[in-house]
Amino acid sequence: MARFRTWVGIALAGALSVSLAGCSSTGGKRAEDARKAASAEGRAAVNTPRWTFAMITHSGDGDTFWDIVQSGAEQAAVKDNINFLYSHDDEAQQQAQLVNAAIDKKVDGIIVTLAKPDAMKSALARAHKAGIPVITVNSGSEESKEFGALTHVGQDETIAGEAVGEELNERGREQAVCVLHEQGNVGHEQRCDGVEKTFDGKVQRLYVNGTSMPDVQSAIEAKLQTDKSVDAVVTLGAPYADTAVKAKQGAGSKAEIDTFDLNAKVAAGLADGTLGFAVDQQPYLQGYEAVDLLWLYKYNADVLGGGRPVLTGPQIITKDDAAALADYTKRGTR
Repeated sequence: MARFRTWVGIALAGALSVSLAGCSSTGGKRAEDARKAASAEGRAAVNTPRWTFAMITHSGDGDTFWDIVQSGAEQAAVKDNINFLYSHDDEAQQQAQLVNAAIDKKVDGIIVTLAKPDAMKSALARAHKAGIPVITVNSGSEESKEFGALTHVGQDETIAGEAVGEELNERGREQAVCVLHEQGNVGHEQRCDGVEKTFDGKVQRLYVNGTSMPDVQSAIEAKLQTDKSVDAVVTLGAPYADTAVKAKQGAGSKAEIDTFDLNAKVAAGLADGTLGFAVDQQPYLQGYEAVDLLWLYKYNADVLGGGRPVLTGPQIITKDDAAALADYTKRGTR
């Protein structure tokens, strides 16, 4: 396998910042059936009690990024003899209600994302009061410790953005557009902040309605039509990369399309040169490690991270790496 350029070492030395997940395209019954089949083949590797862990994320419906996170968590749950419960809602107040529901069920551990931390603070305080250990995952590295979580599993979003800025410099880009598809998501802002910090050129932010791909496409296309100096478009989630490619074609632009996050379509785009590069935060690993770390805490009072996040990225993925990752993306683990 090609040797990936990783920014984890840099992130370990950097300040902590809010982490946020990128999204991917559509999930569905096929992904769910595949997860169930894979889990059914597994056998618990331990004889510890059958604890119940609940994962509550800020995912919207049909988001394959979270299919991958969930797949990793379910695989670890099988190994660790865990009864795993998954729920999600992209509205912060509803997500908080799901956390409270898990507390009411007296689960043995909670895994939660903090895309909009303020809305989750009281729910996590209630979990702490109930003696339920919490691990934050994907988003919320800055607030994780403050909210009483054992540790955080994910990538540092500012460092990830800085990696993008440096990569754009290496590619000789001068005018970049950072496409934000979810307003109010602090992690998205921090990604663009990171790009601005290291990119020698100019960065413009483009806010789009991420719930409507036609709207996203028309907004990017209009930007590329009106500003011919743009030579790089950076999307913050894998499905938006494909939409940006269509917008580029409609605008007759020569801008390079780059993206955060990885899926099978992004891997194919990297391989055929449609996309320049992608930033992978390894969502499978986020789910797997979150369950495993909760199990370790319940079994042996172990805590990893030493007060810092357990980093799963970022990795800059290019055309040279795409072939090695293709099989993993097709099976839904990258």
